[in-house]
Amino acid sequence: MEKKPLIIIAGPTAVGKTDISIALAKAINGSIISADSMQVYRGMDIGSAKIKPYEMDGIAHYLIDILEPSEDFNIVLFQKYATQAIADIQKAGKIPILVGGTGFYIQSILYGIEFTTKETDQNYRRELQTILDEKGSSCLYEMLKTVDPKSTEIIHENNTKRVMRALEYYHETGECISEHNEEQHLRKSAYLDAYFVLNDERKHLYERIDARVEQMITDGLVEEVRKLKNRGLIATQVSMQGLGYKEIMAYLNGECTLDEAVYRIKRDTRHFAKRQLTWFRREENTIWINRNEFVNPKKEILPIMIKTLKERGIVK
Repeated sequence: MEKKPLIIIAGPTAVGKTDISIALAKAINGSIISADSMQVYRGMDIGSAKIKPYEMDGIAHYLIDILEPSEDFNIVLFQKYATQAIADIQKAGKIPILVGGTGFYIQSILYGIEFTTKETDQNYRRELQTILDEKGSSCLYEMLKTVDPKSTEIIHENNTKRVMRALEYYHETGECISEHNEEQHLRKSAYLDAYFVLNDERKHLYERIDARVEQMITDGLVEEVRKLKNRGLIATQVSMQGLGYKEIMAYLNGECTLDEAVYRIKRDTRHFAKRQLTWFRREENTIWINRNEFVNPKKEILPIMIKTLKERGIVK
């Protein structure tokens, strides 16, 4: 069967993926699928740096504003929705462009990763939740480090959902989820793909991250989280685990000052960007584009992308 085209634009947070993805979509008759775990939620716009309708410039975007913040979202649901979005885009005669910084989400689509459907041991899940409640995320993280140290290289301690899932996988199978993911990664791409990774000098990237966080506060992030809290959302829900949301929720709950919350958002976002780059460096057949090598990245990067797509037969 002939492989159908799929373009990926990945990279760390705040590197400039949105602008270049819009420009590329306009140039090649493409539509965009968001590979982001937070932009799926309605009413969570500022903290997720969600693209505004006018910024879309007429380009169709998928997997944005599809769930309520009270609903759970995970890799299995992402794969289901993104696969359907790709089919819809292809049916419309357009080229799907997967855009985001969540490497595992991208990998799940590119290689058609299969996820275990085995029922989770509810007693073990409750045991892990008790450990989390009584001893904190650091205790769970140390447990994972003992049985699957590779996973802790790409999963942050505060991402308790993924830490618990990795522990559950080990409990259920006796195998490391990191090894399972590596085995799945050996699968061949299901698409005629071009996997671009945007990057920049660390100094410039961190400056943009700090500026973005400051802008989020100016734009009303605290009020956005307060509204979510008033709707009954609590810190342990999946949607409230996102960067920016959990820190402001901690502030609203009286656990820290606003200055401390902002400091944590900047620090943890920088750490997140570093982990994103670590993930993408492990991916094969990626096309790295370093913004610092261009005088005018917005204008100069697009022709390079189009040239690559033509060489690969993705566009004419």
